Amino acid sequence: MTFSLHGQAVSGGIAIGRAHLVSHAMLEVAQFQLRERDVAGELVRFDKAVATASAELGSLRSEASVPGAPAELSAFVDLHAMILADPALTDGVRELIRERRCNAEWAMVQQMQQVVDQFDEFEDAYLRERKQDIVQVVERVLRVLQGKPRKLARRKAITVDDDLIVVANDLSPADTIQFKSLKIGGFVTDLGGATSHTAIVARSLAIPAVVGMQHARSLIQDDDVLIVDGTRGVLIVDPASGVLDEYRLRRTELQLDRSKLKRLVTGRSRTLDGEDVELHANIELPQDAEQAKEVGADGVGLFRTEFLFMNRDELPDEDEQFEAYRSVVKTLGDKLVTIRTLDIGAEKEARALRNRAGNRSAPNPALGLRAIRFCLVEPQLFLVQLRAILRASHYGRIRLLIPMLAHAQEIEQTLALIELAKMQLRESRQKFSAVEVGGMIEIPAAALALGPFLRRLDFLSIGLHPAVLKLISLTIQSAQRVGMPVAVCGEMAGDPKLTRLLLGMGLRQFSMHPSQLLEVKQQVMMADATQLAVRVARILKLDEPDKIAEQVEKL
Repeated sequence: MTFSLHGQAVSGGIAIGRAHLVSHAMLEVAQFQLRERDVAGELVRFDKAVATASAELGSLRSEASVPGAPAELSAFVDLHAMILADPALTDGVRELIRERRCNAEWAMVQQMQQVVDQFDEFEDAYLRERKQDIVQVVERVLRVLQGKPRKLARRKAITVDDDLIVVANDLSPADTIQFKSLKIGGFVTDLGGATSHTAIVARSLAIPAVVGMQHARSLIQDDDVLIVDGTRGVLIVDPASGVLDEYRLRRTELQLDRSKLKRLVTGRSRTLDGEDVELHANIELPQDAEQAKEVGADGVGLFRTEFLFMNRDELPDEDEQFEAYRSVVKTLGDKLVTIRTLDIGAEKEARALRNRAGNRSAPNPALGLRAIRFCLVEPQLFLVQLRAILRASHYGRIRLLIPMLAHAQEIEQTLALIELAKMQLRESRQKFSAVEVGGMIEIPAAALALGPFLRRLDFLSIGLHPAVLKLISLTIQSAQRVGMPVAVCGEMAGDPKLTRLLLGMGLRQFSMHPSQLLEVKQQVMMADATQLAVRVARILKLDEPDKIAEQVEKL
């Protein structure tokens, strides 16, 4: 029987294929009573399951670091490993097994519920959604306890040209690592939103995805024929032949459109009314610089350096970091490379740093030391990175980008350490070139108090969430008034649906994943910046979120 479901479109495109259902282990958990003499054995069974799950995450770390894997995967996997190692989760399970004499599966679900309930109290939507990371970690241990396989099996498709559609209650970032080796056409999940891991990874892999479907997992059966419309947020189950033919035609048209985008590689990124717009690439690994070159990026607007510190037990030394930074600079030639200093903390933890001050100072890592705050309390670690970046500047054009700056004191401390790093290089007779220093505007407090940023820094990069449109516009306008370069380098910059909005705000420098660059370039070349400025000014005067969203859609 044909029917359709609607959810949130998070990654565009059309996928046609057969459903592959991913087990939802939590729905299959029952409670049973243990005999007193069996409690010790149940504790051992639980500890073995945790160790197995931890080993799985360890192997996934290396898989997540290979070229072509989405940049965010390593951080996601490390976050899951951190959650699994947290006594707040595992100690509570052991206590329940002892006190209630219950099976490990049931105890783990009960303890998980206590932990995730605390996340519902957060006002911030992104933090609320992070409770799904805990749920996904618990799912992983439950599957081990239940003896369920983790790997997706290869399944038959409708035709040679059709794919498998993964259908799940939710997907962990670790699950998605497998999808590069299998012919996965699309993702469908009951849970999730625009900032969920499934959404972020789907966009990075350019795989159509619809999330927040509510009951798709329970209504769909294995091998059902599905159409996933990742642009409109629609899932069609068991479509009629005429509908299948129509969507196959639309899919072919989309593929042709994407192939046509390649013609834009050498074209100038300029609006219809003559405004030049710089389109930069975000990269995670040195080898990503080649992909940035292939799509004609004007440079690298965000080189994340965390890859050097993640998935290892020893910190990288100055020479190792220098070689990594220099390789990117040499690949890009005379194009600008913006290197962001270490952004560790919150959801990103590095094993090599676990015993240092920054990672043990606060019970809630989302509110504790991270990014520049962590670096300022670990000045020797920070100086090693600064010296490596400065040395690489001798081989090309480099800018330093400081993450999570919040106030003037942090700016002054950072600039002082940069000067100290320069002095140390002079003393050791190491060459380096002049380097501009910029700040990431990532928190509302920074956007509302831009004075010190405008006076002491050379450029700004905006990483604010799209929900705070007026703060983004304020930052762009404030920087432009003093002639300071400003870029947007978050998810927003790579979303073609928001390109015209940002152009209307006055933005002339975007930085995004290389796979998104040509689509954004197309939007730039079809836009009239002067007309958009008038329309966007009207939008920013609105107060109701629904009306703002409606008008942004009309752009």
